Amino acid sequence: MSGERKPPLSIRELPWPALGAVILLIGVGVAAITEKGHIDYRTQMQRHGGDVLNLGSDGRPGADEQGNMVRVVGPVQVVEEPLDQLFNQQSNQPVLIRHVQMFQWHELRLGGPVSYELDWEDHPIDSSHFEHAQTHANPGKFPLKSARFDAGLVRLNDFVLDPALIHALTGSRPMTPDLRRLPSNLAASFSLFNNSLVTSAVPSNPQLGDLRVSWEVVPVQDVTIVAKVNGNQLVPASDAADGVGFAVQSGNVPLADIFPDLPVPPEYAWLRRIGSMLLATFGTVLLLRWHYQRIDPVLAPAIAVLVMGAVDTVLWLGHDNARAGWWFVLTFVGIALTVWRVRALAPVSAKK
Repeated sequence: MSGERKPPLSIRELPWPALGAVILLIGVGVAAITEKGHIDYRTQMQRHGGDVLNLGSDGRPGADEQGNMVRVVGPVQVVEEPLDQLFNQQSNQPVLIRHVQMFQWHELRLGGPVSYELDWEDHPIDSSHFEHAQTHANPGKFPLKSARFDAGLVRLNDFVLDPALIHALTGSRPMTPDLRRLPSNLAASFSLFNNSLVTSAVPSNPQLGDLRVSWEVVPVQDVTIVAKVNGNQLVPASDAADGVGFAVQSGNVPLADIFPDLPVPPEYAWLRRIGSMLLATFGTVLLLRWHYQRIDPVLAPAIAVLVMGAVDTVLWLGHDNARAGWWFVLTFVGIALTVWRVRALAPVSAKK
């Protein structure tokens, strides 16, 4: 660049350009590691529906959140209660679950002669394969089925939960049925015993084929939900690679605990970027001090921006082209400033 061959480096001068190159590479390396950490994090988040805006307990529907994944925390609020129409049982909790059991024969083989006992089961037991099937025949198909009833409308803060999110709520607690709400035809067949409805003539002594119906609810609770915003609704992300597109957890749960497969994003990213820029600039200063025998306050950071921008542009290409575009703009600015300062310094260097 100077037009003249530089004299050989002295022993005293030799470490400075090498040190400058090492410091420049360290700065660029720190920047690359920071961006790679964000890329890995965002790539994994795309499997679950995309980047998540952490709205916390203050999350409310708004224009800025539309189409984005959000994390919202708060108590669920039941607006339209679930109803078991067959038994006319209703709850002010978000989910109502009916369990149906029948008193049936079990065949026991414990190494000795076959034995039989009666017990409650939630599915039909096929007795046709019993060794003594004729004397221990089960009734077969249940006349009633177990069922789950989700609330028609549930809110979290001001968000309306999609049915899939309501269905994913967890937890349980037994519910005592209300005999006064039973339809007359069922009231004649069932009686209340130990928080369940039974068809037994003597509830404490059930017989083969008797039915037992009980209910449990998923209670109102504080939850953490990660889902996509659609208007005033929280809905599953239909394009999520994991095939789910949402998460529902009881309590206030951090994002890292909801998705344990997520890599930890780099902390203090902007401080790391600024620090890496300062390192790269300092390394460039040492190189320029050796080459030009002077320090240019514009050229050193321009070269640092150029090198860091080029590396980060390549890293982000194919992952987030918008982010890659911003790094390319910085790279172009670095190139322009570098060319300008090198041309300005060329005559000065030539004179030396």
